[in-house]
Amino acid sequence: MKISDALSILGLSSGATQEEIKAAYKGAAKKYHPDLNSAGGEMMKLVNAAYDVLREATSTETSEQADANYGADLYAAINAIIDLDGLEVEICGSWVWVGGNTKEHKEALKQAGFKYAKKKQKWNYRPSGWKSRSRGTYSMDDIRQAHGSVRPSRPARRDYALGAAA
Repeated sequence: MKISDALSILGLSSGATQEEIKAAYKGAAKKYHPDLNSAGGEMMKLVNAAYDVLREATSTETSEQADANYGADLYAAINAIIDLDGLEVEICGSWVWVGGNTKEHKEALKQAGFKYAKKKQKWNYRPSGWKSRSRGTYSMDDIRQAHGSVRPSRPARRDYALGAAA
């Protein structure tokens, strides 16, 4: 994960100090705790990875440009699609890639802020200010190798019998 991605996930601006990084991590851990909702577990994986990157970074390295709202935006995007049936969600670095049966969920993906990558035949969610330089020349295997890959599992659904007599 790049330092700018890690800063964005924790909602920090460039030049963050170690104290600010630690405070942002604690705040994000409370905000995205898995017990709060279904996308929390995946966000905590990203938050932990971002914290690991930034904990080892120097203050000059953290001066990279970052999007302070990206963590909250990413969380909302994952939360909007995590319960949709037939989707294969994969997190590579700070991007979320979605494949599988996406046709029936096309409108939900668009509303959540995902964009369709025709060459990869997948939907993706990325930082809003990101500009492509490669024009799709990297394969998904290249992306996985460069940024790592996590495939979130869907949370177990709890079925409650309403009005059932004890």
